[in-house]
Amino acid sequence: MGACLALGSVCSCASCLCGSASCLLSSCCPSTYNSTISRLAFSFLLLLGTMVSVIMILPGMEEHLKKIPGFCMGGTAIPGIENKVNCDIMVGYKSVYRMCFAMACFFFLFSIIMIRVRSSKDPRAALQNGFWFFKFLVLVGITVGAFFIPDGIFNTVWYYFGVVGSFIFIIIQLILLIDFAHSWNQSWLEKAESGNEKCWFAALLSFTVTHYVLAFTAVVLFYVFYTQPDGCTEHKVFISLNFIFCIIVSIVAIMPKVQEAQPSSGLLQASIISLYTMFVTWSAMTNNPNRQCNPSLLSLVQPSSPTPPPGPAPPTTAPTNVQWWDAQSIVGLIIFLFCTLYASMRSSNNSQVNKLMQTEEGQGLTADYEAAVGEDGVRRAVDNEEEGVTYSYSFFHFSLFLASLYIMMTLTNWYKPDIDDHTMQSTMPAVWVMISSSWLGLALFLWTLVAPLVLPDRDFS
Repeated sequence: MGACLALGSVCSCASCLCGSASCLLSSCCPSTYNSTISRLAFSFLLLLGTMVSVIMILPGMEEHLKKIPGFCMGGTAIPGIENKVNCDIMVGYKSVYRMCFAMACFFFLFSIIMIRVRSSKDPRAALQNGFWFFKFLVLVGITVGAFFIPDGIFNTVWYYFGVVGSFIFIIIQLILLIDFAHSWNQSWLEKAESGNEKCWFAALLSFTVTHYVLAFTAVVLFYVFYTQPDGCTEHKVFISLNFIFCIIVSIVAIMPKVQEAQPSSGLLQASIISLYTMFVTWSAMTNNPNRQCNPSLLSLVQPSSPTPPPGPAPPTTAPTNVQWWDAQSIVGLIIFLFCTLYASMRSSNNSQVNKLMQTEEGQGLTADYEAAVGEDGVRRAVDNEEEGVTYSYSFFHFSLFLASLYIMMTLTNWYKPDIDDHTMQSTMPAVWVMISSSWLGLALFLWTLVAPLVLPDRDFS
């Protein structure tokens, strides 16, 4: 009897995985919308691929795999069995490139398929919101195939794809942070107006001051560790310009005319953007090939090597035992995780951000309980897209495509693979990509502040 019940449960789960996203709603979860469940499920696939990439790049993973009898070429052998797996590709930056290549192909394929889907009545919407088991199999199949790609020129070409895609994704991250900051500020201002005004304003002030203190501290540390009295001119320019730009956007955010046009604008948003700008500046400087201007995190806490001779410094080559898990990569992954989850669950009322992100005005994350319970008493996610989709399916997948490239560059510290694929080196193009993305992001934030003043005839409410 128990076996029959278990078999019935398994069959129910199997049909759920092959069906729509509404089946994925657990009875312990709050009632929610079909569109939210689907975005969370796709984001989970991206995060799953990220976890696999992280495991593959962990130090010592290749040695552990070679200990498996009959598995790796050059590892422990079993008499009569030929070791056929190239563990040099299974681990390290090559594995990250291939794993992220598979995820990028998967999401780019869905981005193409989902072009111009207008409502859940479109047959392609069933593919977007269902068939999860088969979509997982497709992702696994692409991943397996990616590991059979020969090295050759693949790593170098895919590196440049990663640079361009990461540049765009950094801008998307900044847009999401702007949206989050506006929503946060507006929510707390509304709560302050409804009661306990001093408490909420004190909380807003505390977070704002904390963000500015962290940003200013970062500027000081940058000057101390990433500049030299007689050199590192690029770093001095980057730090000074971004510091000045952050001051400018902070002043503009509290100008009377801007406050009159956008009462919810304030220093909280500017402080978050300033802190993120300092992070991007830090990321850029850690990729400078000149080691005199780019001390690694380990060199700050460990005895340093002799001072290199004066003159042009050779390109920085990643050693055999690369310290992948530096602070910059960890912070980048945390911001990526936050932005990915926020993009999946966001419910924004900011019309400018909604237009940029191809989404509609938020209607909340949870649905009415009565609407979520079917005639059979089973709770399901509510289909809120019968009249029209709440977000662009195609743009959402394109964002995940860019996120896959960003993860690839973050996990490999933006190092460029050498022609012989034996070494990796940091390059100045990666530095300029990140710095220019910080400038473009600041320009976008400035535009969200002054747009109602520049174009008074348009509705920016």
